[in-house]
Amino acid sequence: MTIYLTSGFAHPATSEASHVIRPVPLLSQDQIGRLPARAREVVEYRKSGLSLNHIQGCPLGCAYCIRHTYGLWDQNQPRALMTDAHAVEELVGHRYFQPHVTPIQLLNRATEPFLPIVRPHTLAVLDDLDDRGLTNHVLIITRHQLTPDDIDRLNRLRHLKVTLLFTYSGIADQRVEPYPSHVAADSLKLMSAPLRRRYRTVLYWRPLVPGLNDTAEHLAAAHELSSHADATVFTGLFYRDQIADYYKANGIPEPYDDTARRKIVPETLERRVLDTFAGSPRLFRKTSCAVSYAHGLPDYNGHYGIRELCDICPVRQLELCASAHQVPTSSRLRRIASVLPEAGALEVVDITDRAAVVSGLEVEQPRYHLQHALGFQVHDGRHPHHAHRHGRADIGWKDTPHDD
Repeated sequence: MTIYLTSGFAHPATSEASHVIRPVPLLSQDQIGRLPARAREVVEYRKSGLSLNHIQGCPLGCAYCIRHTYGLWDQNQPRALMTDAHAVEELVGHRYFQPHVTPIQLLNRATEPFLPIVRPHTLAVLDDLDDRGLTNHVLIITRHQLTPDDIDRLNRLRHLKVTLLFTYSGIADQRVEPYPSHVAADSLKLMSAPLRRRYRTVLYWRPLVPGLNDTAEHLAAAHELSSHADATVFTGLFYRDQIADYYKANGIPEPYDDTARRKIVPETLERRVLDTFAGSPRLFRKTSCAVSYAHGLPDYNGHYGIRELCDICPVRQLELCASAHQVPTSSRLRRIASVLPEAGALEVVDITDRAAVVSGLEVEQPRYHLQHALGFQVHDGRHPHHAHRHGRADIGWKDTPHDD
């Protein structure tokens, strides 16, 4: 028997309830038990925030989707692992969650949050978090068509710092990206138009791939589109082994000869992007930098210590980040880590003005927690960040050892 979620939500200011039938099947415990292990992890820390993914499955078919790495690529129809209310409780009760501090990513790993059948869940989770008076950053990554109703609904939120990140690539090859980029471009323009709004918009220009969407015309189109957003961040392709296997099996031209654990942005491509955007005060290399700038706040990831990242930032933002930049002591870092069972073997290798370097963490999630709790970069000694590489893969950069 298939169970469907049916629930209502009401805006507290008006007490107007809208009962919405949500045709997202709720999986049984037996069905959930058969999912890949990582797919069953509803709350997971990723670089830009604690990620909530209680709905999984997407029909848009982007060949480079991270779902390949979670064993979820073949799941095209959204399905729920739990109710929205249960999911929010899982999030706020998680050992990594800090009220008003931890950035949240909503439905960013395994579905599209503004699919018509997923949208009510996205809004219900936002309402629940906002009704709790939480002021955390909430990042929502979308490439779907948004509507004027979405403007109204998001403007009802009173506390959360919501940012819509519109994934736009300009890729025309439908084998790589079947869902057209112009939809995201139109949605960005629509959602950025109101002069007064409680949310912010970011042009999430990705993935940039040499030979696919890096012509002068592509770059000029993105530059024009950026004028509609509060900020723009550019980044490259996550090219993992599972994604490379999919490209090969489906005859899609392989963009690189090797795979990497970090996003790939070749040096020459970055230079061309910076030249195209010369003089723009709203272009950033890191997602958290763009989000923080859009809200007039210092970077919650503490990138200010990596000063070569900041050479394109506006002076006012540099001043904000400088005022918040505090190098932690080793004892403070250990004290914050002491509550995490995964950090029992943590060792502090070094702390400089740039970053804290640690070892002993078998997984990345506690490191992200430390980074957001401190507002300071925390790096894993196994995966060094090379100067001027901006935490990206070494592919496409000269004279750099390959440690990815």
